[in-house]
Amino acid sequence: MSQSAPTQAQLSHNDLVYKLHDKPPVMQALFAAVQHLLALFVAVITPPLIICQTLGIPAQDTAHIISMSLFITGVASFIQMKRFGPVGTGLLSIQGTSFNFLGPIIASGLAMKDGGVTTEAMLAAIFGTALLAAPTEIILSRFLHLARRIISPLVSGIIVTLIGLTLIQLGLTSIGGGFNAMADGTFGSLENLALAGTVLAIIVIMNCIPNPYVRLSSILVAMVAGTVLAMYMGKVPPAIEMDTATIALPIPMKYGLGFDASLFIPLVLVFLITALEGIGDTTATSEVSGEPVSGPIYMKRIKGCVMGDGVNSSLASVFNTFPVSTFSQNNGVIQMTGVASRYVGFFVAGILVLMGLFPAISTLVQRIPEPVLGGATLVMFGSIAAAGVRILSRERLDRRALFIMAISFGVGLGVSQVPDILQHMPSLVKNVFSSGMAAGGIVAIVLNLIMPLSPEAKALEDQAKAEDLAHRLQEKADKAQKKVTAN
Repeated sequence: MSQSAPTQAQLSHNDLVYKLHDKPPVMQALFAAVQHLLALFVAVITPPLIICQTLGIPAQDTAHIISMSLFITGVASFIQMKRFGPVGTGLLSIQGTSFNFLGPIIASGLAMKDGGVTTEAMLAAIFGTALLAAPTEIILSRFLHLARRIISPLVSGIIVTLIGLTLIQLGLTSIGGGFNAMADGTFGSLENLALAGTVLAIIVIMNCIPNPYVRLSSILVAMVAGTVLAMYMGKVPPAIEMDTATIALPIPMKYGLGFDASLFIPLVLVFLITALEGIGDTTATSEVSGEPVSGPIYMKRIKGCVMGDGVNSSLASVFNTFPVSTFSQNNGVIQMTGVASRYVGFFVAGILVLMGLFPAISTLVQRIPEPVLGGATLVMFGSIAAAGVRILSRERLDRRALFIMAISFGVGLGVSQVPDILQHMPSLVKNVFSSGMAAGGIVAIVLNLIMPLSPEAKALEDQAKAEDLAHRLQEKADKAQKKVTAN
């Protein structure tokens, strides 16, 4: 999922030091690549780390999954930036393991564990279901003009807000020390709260500093500082002895592939929302790169982004890690450095692939104390909810919109807080609505379809349809012109 939107003024084409197809000198390219890595590293490793810790995945498997997250992030970013046929944006588009999928995956995994499913079978079911759900984006990329009626900005804003709000509980659990602390009676101890509070304080202080590079690296610096403090407090877990090679090559379908019916519908919904976020991220990347944000080239890029998300999430499932999405952090880096060259992105992709081949990196990541991780993820999850609120704030919040928001938030947050409300429902209903995000999202989609639009909203919708039709006609005209030229 995207984590933050650019806040500075858009760069004009002339403000860029290196444009999209320019090739900076190697040292300058490496320096810009490091800035991107600082912005995205924590966001890439955190989702798999949280999922594995919450589901009690063994350390060696956790190390493998984190390594594959880094590896696939590099491969997926290269595919998006290079563009293969209709797949990819051709822009400096960075991909990474998405936070959006945490809630459904963790809920499904915990249910399987409670049912006595082995760790290997649980992972096989998660990866197999994600592989079946990922084509949602591939198919959607061909019908983006139809998707906007079903997943409108109002609906996507509601679902993104629900994703953030339902994840905050996970952040608070980590702040208290995690499930291990619950077991040994140290949950919520002053030491744990002090560690998490220190991380939060560093993030806040660094974000008060005008220098954009300081703000950009605030979460990474705060987690490093928090881990160092935890070492002095004796709160860093001991190194785990694992039988791992110095270099670990990717193993497709290491755990096999299975299926979990209760996970499928929630994943499809999240893929729909992730597609719309990808459109927003690609639009922002086009803007800061001095590229078109309308017309046939732009339409080709947003369709390529959505298809790329689906293809790359399928690859992630095959290589034993969780779905990916387009990150927006890199847009801020482009603005700060004035470097929009996708060749810089190739350096980023290469470094991430290399990092994924060294298990020592993921082994080190596992030693981050839970309260330190919790302090950082509380900010990240809150940012997701804030992003949803930002989407909603751009909409005309009339009586209809407020009614849909009220019912959707009520159902979504209610189910997430009191899941036993569904205990007497048929298995199919229980499986579909067990996730607060899925429950609230389905309600928002249904209400958005059946409730009549106001005259003003109807006029705006008709205008959007006319613009979509014009884009499609232009695409057909361009294809016809190419055929004539070829002949």
